Amino acid sequence: MGKKFAMALAKIELRVHGLREAIEIVKSSAFAKFHESVDLVVRLGVDPKHSDQMVRGSVVLPHGTGRSVKILVFAKGEKAKEAASAGADYVGAEDMAEKIGQGWMDFSQVVATPDLMAMVGKLGKILGPRGLMPNPKSGTVTFDLNKAIREIRQGKVDYKVEKAGIIHACVGRVSFTVDQLHENLNVILESIIRAKPVSAKGQYLKSASLSSTMGPAVKLDLATISALVES
Repeated sequence: MGKKFAMALAKIELRVHGLREAIEIVKSSAFAKFHESVDLVVRLGVDPKHSDQMVRGSVVLPHGTGRSVKILVFAKGEKAKEAASAGADYVGAEDMAEKIGQGWMDFSQVVATPDLMAMVGKLGKILGPRGLMPNPKSGTVTFDLNKAIREIRQGKVDYKVEKAGIIHACVGRVSFTVDQLHENLNVILESIIRAKPVSAKGQYLKSASLSSTMGPAVKLDLATISALVES
């Protein structure tokens, strides 16, 4: 444990915290010299090995993530022109697929038109593990490229439960105000709660915590989270 991490950890009480209180602690305990993200980790009572217990979704955060994004769009013809006009960083088809196959990965979001998904699907072993595979449920397989690119620029966040039943998501930066982070956090937590599979039995929310990129985790009060959809 590093000295700075130990000092940050000393600021955190070993109990659960309300959302706003947790945000204030995360901001005050951040110590890295770079622009740290504020990250959410939620452990769910689901078994992702069963398709009917998969939890995934996407939300547009009110204040964005603070991260710069590079958008790659797979499209041809008029749709390629539309993507370029909408602000995509890279647009192409077979040429882009070939570059990716050769190791090029200078992008952070991928959008594709439905007619090109057979080609894009062949890149699944490369894009899938990095969470970059376009998906209709997240709005990244679409002919409405203007909307898809606009939402990504505005701060769209995709989340998907991992094998261990855990969701990781960025909710902003430590430089954001407490109010901005609180609004972003509320939106994504509410989305995760509403995404509860019908087949999920027992306790859905097992635990949740918030941290900066390098800082210690602050445990969140599950009752406060559940209240987001009860009010």
